[in-house]
Amino acid sequence: MAAPRSIVILTGAGISAESGIDTFRSAGGLWEQHRVEDVATPEGFARNPDLVLNFYDMRRAALAAVEPNPAHRALARLEREFAGELLLITQNVDDLHERGGSGQVLHMHGELKSALCQSCETRSPWHGTMIERPPCPVCRAPTLRPDVVWFGEMPYQMGRIYQALETCDLFVSIGTSGAVYPAAGFVQEARAAGSRTLELNLEPSEGSRMFHETRLGPASVVVPEWVDEVLGS
Repeated sequence: MAAPRSIVILTGAGISAESGIDTFRSAGGLWEQHRVEDVATPEGFARNPDLVLNFYDMRRAALAAVEPNPAHRALARLEREFAGELLLITQNVDDLHERGGSGQVLHMHGELKSALCQSCETRSPWHGTMIERPPCPVCRAPTLRPDVVWFGEMPYQMGRIYQALETCDLFVSIGTSGAVYPAAGFVQEARAAGSRTLELNLEPSEGSRMFHETRLGPASVVVPEWVDEVLGS
């Protein structure tokens, strides 16, 4: 395979799981403790906002106890040293990519450390809790919600993502389940545009058959190995 000039990377829960962040699908994970309909939909928020705000307050606080792993740091190194174009898209709402050194991360599902005001629609950096209904930093209305894309809502910056998928040489999926759309369809979009496709995952995903190549192993091992390969080191 020729050296890529343009790479689009998608990361999912598997890359953060190695840092100790619980996932929805893991045994004992978030979906076993909470119904997705209750904590990850607009309808659940309308029914019981206290439950939802407390759920995300706890997840935001839990970030202080975890650290980026070698996979996050390897992708930051790729961003620094790769001579071509690179777009890093994550389905994760944590900040481990940024803390690992990545400066340009597209959070298609939003961020735990961001608040969305339902009154003025402004997004603001947020590090505290929301359960007390604090005022929006911009309009002062007590109508903040987590700036997280829930089921039934449109992920962020889809136009930019699809444009990148149409023009990249290589699409790489890291630590994803291949079950959540639209992200699960990115490999098909990239292949249809002529891109090579590579999956790096702990185990085969639901979409593994759609990739040209799948490499299995912990993200903290296979991602640094792949980055070394791309950078020729």
